[in-house]
Amino acid sequence: MNAIETRALSCRYWTKASLADIFPPNTGLSWSTEVLHEVSFQVPVGSLFALLGANGAGKTTLLKVLVNLLRPSSGRAAVLGVDSQQLGKRELSQIGYVSEGQPPPEWMTVRQLLDYCRPFYPTWDPALETSLLEQFNLPTDRPLRHLSRGMRVKAALLSSLAPRPRLLVLDEPFSGLDPVVRDDITHGLLAAVRLGETTAIISSHDIEEVERLADHVSLLEEGRLRLAEPTEELLGRFRRVEVEREGSFGGQPLPAAWLHYEAAAGRVTFIDTAYEREATERACRERFPGATVWAHPMSLREIFITLTRMGRKV
Repeated sequence: MNAIETRALSCRYWTKASLADIFPPNTGLSWSTEVLHEVSFQVPVGSLFALLGANGAGKTTLLKVLVNLLRPSSGRAAVLGVDSQQLGKRELSQIGYVSEGQPPPEWMTVRQLLDYCRPFYPTWDPALETSLLEQFNLPTDRPLRHLSRGMRVKAALLSSLAPRPRLLVLDEPFSGLDPVVRDDITHGLLAAVRLGETTAIISSHDIEEVERLADHVSLLEEGRLRLAEPTEELLGRFRRVEVEREGSFGGQPLPAAWLHYEAAAGRVTFIDTAYEREATERACRERFPGATVWAHPMSLREIFITLTRMGRKV
């Protein structure tokens, strides 16, 4: 069962510059800017799904479409079994949403914020609220405008976790936070997901944090989905391979799964995106007889950089 399913989801931003009745023909002006292009993926229930991509890749737009803050131009998104454009009071009360660009009511204290949010959520858990207040070390009597950014993010996350949501949507929650605050937020997030009642989708530039947290990962590039799969499978199929032998290299064409191929005196290196030990070693022996082969695991950050630079869908 999936908490989120998208099918060929596209989104265009229409601007004044796209109005044909304002501008004469053949001016070279675009009718619209496509931010998402036929994005299809699934987020399994109970997973922590990471959405990676460079600035402008379309991550925030995608999350806004999922919670019906933006309407798709075409395609479909289903959230908690309901079309995203049909999300009602019942579904919205089961979704927590925290965004980097979400302006907080700065005049409110933390206590006032929680008192305001509580009536909107029938599943609000007072015991969890108390526990998170203690864990996050939040001062309840201070206005949000007098708190650090990290404390404000903690307050927003608390107000989203206390209702025990079925779905938690987080847009760059770790941006600009110090390691201690990130650790606090990570523990709160993991505790919610591990209970098995919350699914989380998180957009983040903090790849190391994502690798530690996420069991599923996806990559958006210029609005196109390059991959979406379990983190363990992704890390398992990528290897940085070194091949060493005497003499020159040549022979058979290289497999399409081998990226960033470089040959120097007596040594070849490449990234294998479909690594299987026996198959990779056999392919190397066929192309480089008598060679010694080493395969090195890659971090999620290394994989992300490789794919982003190569612009490849694998």
